[in-house]
Amino acid sequence: MLATPLGNLRDITLRALDILGSADLILAEDTRVSAKLLAHYGIKASLRALHEHNERKSADAVVGLLQQGHSIALISDAGTPAVSDPGARLVAAVRAAALPVVPIPGPCALIAAVSAAGLNAEHFYFAGFLPVQSKARRAQLETLRTLDAALIVYEAPHRVRHTIGDLVQAFPEPRDLVIARELTKAFETVERVPLADAIVWLDAHPDTERGELVLIVDTPATTQKTPRDTASDDATLARWLPALLEELPPARAARVAALATGLPRSEIYDKIKERKP
Repeated sequence: MLATPLGNLRDITLRALDILGSADLILAEDTRVSAKLLAHYGIKASLRALHEHNERKSADAVVGLLQQGHSIALISDAGTPAVSDPGARLVAAVRAAALPVVPIPGPCALIAAVSAAGLNAEHFYFAGFLPVQSKARRAQLETLRTLDAALIVYEAPHRVRHTIGDLVQAFPEPRDLVIARELTKAFETVERVPLADAIVWLDAHPDTERGELVLIVDTPATTQKTPRDTASDDATLARWLPALLEELPPARAARVAALATGLPRSEIYDKIKERKP
């Protein structure tokens, strides 16, 4: 498992070059892309495609080669394999065969974006690529909106407007959105804008809708800067919950109370369950 540069070829590690130069076989998501990296460093190795469409079928053959003593390196087009890229199924098959899997760390788009984002959040949740269909995407965001963490997603340029529109609906309270694009490349962009104004910002910067993007929805600034007043929270819920539960099922009551108080919906729902005999 070997991480490769996101764009700037100088970001590869010395250890990664040693491994690529000594491997019997290199498995690559797109051999045309990886061939450019290998040629740049004068690495001549056998290169074979391993992508989402053939990963499961190729796993047995790869395990067989490893059992014969061959050294195999797995890379993706850019960044770290198995992080929203092929690789996890192969790794599982190799581990199931009691063979070692050695990570060669290096570039990762989500970590690069987080490091340059200046987040309020103390924690983050990486959701990878959201569903392509809007209905499914909104449903997934509904399950993620109560997380007390920054939400990080990858997105393709032709879907970024639709996804940001759904993010605006899912997170109605004031939040910032970090838009990271073309990381380490010539037209690298890392911008922090109010989520509610993100579409307007895109209109003013149409070039942003090119290249793969990392989107980070930060937590509200007050979430990290204002201490929780537990006694006040309990008093507020004591006023809201009885009336809400008379009119609404528990899940909807928790959602309304969360919107009214700013408390995590999951925490309120736990309190509702505690109230039941």
